[in-house]
Amino acid sequence: MNPLASFWSGLGGDPAHLARVSAVERPSVLPSRLPVRRTARACVGVCALAAAELTALRTGGEVPAVRVDDGAVATAFVSERHLRIDGRAPENFAPLSRFWRTADGWVRTHANYPHHRARLLAALGTGDDPDAVAAALVGRSAYEVEDTVTAAGGLAVALRTPEEWAAHEQAVAVARHPLVERERLDTAPAREFTPSGGAEGPLLPAAGLRVLDLTRVLAGPVATRTLALLGADVLRLDSPRLPELPDQHADTGFGKRSALLDLAAGRDTFEELLARADVVVTGYRPGSLDRFGLSPRALAERRPGVVVAQVSAWGTSGPWADRRGFDSLVQVATGIARIEGEADRPGALPAQALDHGSGYLLAAGVLRSLTEQAETGGSRLVRVALARTAGELLSWRRAPEDRVGPVDDGELSPTPWLAERDSPLGRLRHVLPPLHFEGAPRDWPRPPTGWATDPARW
Repeated sequence: MNPLASFWSGLGGDPAHLARVSAVERPSVLPSRLPVRRTARACVGVCALAAAELTALRTGGEVPAVRVDDGAVATAFVSERHLRIDGRAPENFAPLSRFWRTADGWVRTHANYPHHRARLLAALGTGDDPDAVAAALVGRSAYEVEDTVTAAGGLAVALRTPEEWAAHEQAVAVARHPLVERERLDTAPAREFTPSGGAEGPLLPAAGLRVLDLTRVLAGPVATRTLALLGADVLRLDSPRLPELPDQHADTGFGKRSALLDLAAGRDTFEELLARADVVVTGYRPGSLDRFGLSPRALAERRPGVVVAQVSAWGTSGPWADRRGFDSLVQVATGIARIEGEADRPGALPAQALDHGSGYLLAAGVLRSLTEQAETGGSRLVRVALARTAGELLSWRRAPEDRVGPVDDGELSPTPWLAERDSPLGRLRHVLPPLHFEGAPRDWPRPPTGWATDPARW
């Protein structure tokens, strides 16, 4: 079984629908020792197929043909690198977000957000000069740094081999879960979709649906950006105490609106939004939103029929479940950085593939849940974790690669998958969406707005 078929089976999809998927293979893209290209293709492919399946359900027609082009997928998986705002390239990693030598190996830190940077420096007892940080780390063991920085609320992960990670208690806990966790929460009645489209254009699978987006950084926003592409009304809510990085928001904010809401002080506003929401997507550490009544079952009790989708770094069980994490750090912990390195230096995947891949898998899980709701009802829960996506990538490294479509191994330019448009943020160059099926939109309905510039209402 290839990754596409495996992922689709895990999502509960009808295997007959796989015949509707074709691919254009481009072996030169996303070069890696690990099978990043075909794993990325599978993540996007199942998302596009889930969208096509829901389209068929809503229109009463057959499942539209799906086409997955490695070039479109590869370009989308590095969308943050292609973004330009009035010609300016964004900064994707801050100076202190990098690998550092330690006394016995390597550690990687993440300090893009100011509060994470402050906690890192406080834990190390240094100023923000990189030379001072390097001097503080080179005399300590990698695990000591990991523990010290984590205890201070910062982010640092010691480099491990795949074998060391496989023996780790957290890896064992993550491996117990499927790639995409799916659960029925209650017996809410079947969802009724109202067909639309016609003179206004083809029906989009998520048209008329409202999505509350409580996610940050990359994986969750990629999922909700995808739902916005497919017609959903996506409202992103952020805490006033946690400002977002402007360039990061610009890349993932297409098709959405962005508002601030204090979940404690603004509880009445949130309940009004929830009462009309069809999907709630969260991207904070497991359990961190439960005190606001945002656990999946609590949401389903107040909004029967809701689909709750969650993404985390390390999963929902195990000793690291409540730790902060990012794609780059998960690569280091799971041994991916060791595989991708040269000699004694660690490396990285050619894209933040754990983030992007998990985002498309989460969106696929939401779309499949909507299809299942129309058939059997029930509020639904969908979960993905970057560490579980990493485990899946590692599991395919020795599997033979099946040819699934025509091969184009010529030199690839990203130009066919880039576009420009005006926006409230300035003139944008951005990556076009990689989901291609008959009737799929070519681009998002609108560009990103400024962060926190919209009202918290539907």
